[in-house]
Amino acid sequence: MTRPHFVDYPNARRVPSLDLDSLPLGSVTRLLVAVSEDALGGSIRLPVLVARGRRPGPVLGLTAALHGNELNGIPVLHRLTRALDLDLLRGTVVGVVVFNAPALLRNQRVFPDGRDLNHLMPGRPDGNESELYAHRCVDRLVRHFDYLIDLHTASFGRVNSLYVRADLENEVTGRMARLLRPQILLHNPASDRTLRGTAMEMGIPAITLEIGDPQRFSPRFVRASVAGIRAVMGDLGMLRKSRLSEGPPPIVCRSSSWMYTSNGGFLSVGAGLCATVAPGESVAELTNAFGDIVEQYRAPTAGVVIGKSVNPVGPAGARILHLGEPARPSDSFWSES
Repeated sequence: MTRPHFVDYPNARRVPSLDLDSLPLGSVTRLLVAVSEDALGGSIRLPVLVARGRRPGPVLGLTAALHGNELNGIPVLHRLTRALDLDLLRGTVVGVVVFNAPALLRNQRVFPDGRDLNHLMPGRPDGNESELYAHRCVDRLVRHFDYLIDLHTASFGRVNSLYVRADLENEVTGRMARLLRPQILLHNPASDRTLRGTAMEMGIPAITLEIGDPQRFSPRFVRASVAGIRAVMGDLGMLRKSRLSEGPPPIVCRSSSWMYTSNGGFLSVGAGLCATVAPGESVAELTNAFGDIVEQYRAPTAGVVIGKSVNPVGPAGARILHLGEPARPSDSFWSES
């Protein structure tokens, strides 16, 4: 028997694009959506979970593994769809389980042609390999969403807190971000050429949820992410509203920036995730091949550690830590809770 290009799932429907009206109400449908072809003409299909409630409502899109090594969004989608009561669900949840399938199969972040899909959205119908792939993903999947939560993690050699990037001045996306109850909320208006920015330009309110570390599943962050997404769904009228998760309120940041090494060597970052640092506080040190301290790095301003490097090998220009600048009472989106 001839096997298809990707995995053969006999209980999944192979479709050329997302057609929600053709899918049954009150059920979860497994789809394999065709988005491209390899050099032998084999179809590249993305696994998509579609949960349709019995009653009308909005379409919430959830995308995981836009970068092939960022995996925590996958168990979030599995756990969320398994727990949905479809008799109570209003509207539809569309979970793109693996957005960048070619990269995931290679255990790498970027598309096989070396380009970052999240820097070339919405792609081009007449573009190169990655641009065409991006265009078809947007055209065949994303344009059907009413709201989008794009699920990411840190990349290789780095770790992240559980944090959200969103335009906090936008009433809809600011509310979605707060309902997720992450550790950190970062005000970050959507950039063009990102999936979030493309969705916003299409009139689809979109936020990015960063769920910890790459190339692993983090159960604690997965559980928190599912609870936060259910809270967003409750606010959208898709589920009954639930109480916000207990615990400290998110730290709200008005902006952020990365610190980088100026020399090469072996890097050790001491500051912990979500830690607050004072101006001039030592956060990392660099040693040479003989163990001599080459440089100590200090926080340029007061801030909170959103993410950091855990890779000791640090050439000149390597990332050290991602430092968030706390919001001020004068900021329009500032809140103490």
